[in-house]
Amino acid sequence: MTDPDRARVLKAANVSRETAERLDLYVAQLRRWQPIKNLVGPATLTEVWSRHIDDALQLLDLAPEAKTWLDLGSGAGIPGLILAIAGAERGIRVDLVESNARKCAFLTETARLTGAPARIRNARIESVIGDYVGTAEIVCARALAPLPQLLAWTEPLLKTGTTGLFPKGRDAHAELTQAAAQWTVVNDLVPSRTDSDARIVRVTALAAPSHR
Repeated sequence: MTDPDRARVLKAANVSRETAERLDLYVAQLRRWQPIKNLVGPATLTEVWSRHIDDALQLLDLAPEAKTWLDLGSGAGIPGLILAIAGAERGIRVDLVESNARKCAFLTETARLTGAPARIRNARIESVIGDYVGTAEIVCARALAPLPQLLAWTEPLLKTGTTGLFPKGRDAHAELTQAAAQWTVVNDLVPSRTDSDARIVRVTALAAPSHR
């Protein structure tokens, strides 16, 4: 099954032939494991390049100089493993935090097969987030939790210089309003290139909440 968007996505991303082959291998792995692990919405497999690959790759353009990335709640490796595969030739390394051991098995095997510079951590976010203070340049999470919860988890990073990239749907403004009741958030909203209603919340600074 060939996704008609593959050629367009690869051309726009301007990746090497070797990277394109590794992304093909990721897609093949996703389709192979999907019936067993239910990694993504089944309907999205017919649009995997536009719905998942391109959606992840656009984050690289928002932080082209960053080398150390942290992906929370990685699930099927979107965006973290895709970023590691596509960014390998730029010297990017990605740590993927996922609490579900079955999903970690998929991530570990696919990272091995693709040669992606990714470290898989089967752990809860709260137990490892402190390890990345002062080291992670970018923290990202897709379809994991509402923005206020993401900010609570990543507070130690966002207060010390890490940038947050959080893809959100049409509720991005509402989630920011909710977050503003608890946090002082320095951010901008970047239009998604894969969904006209979606936005990427880019957080560049976070002040402590006024009350706990």
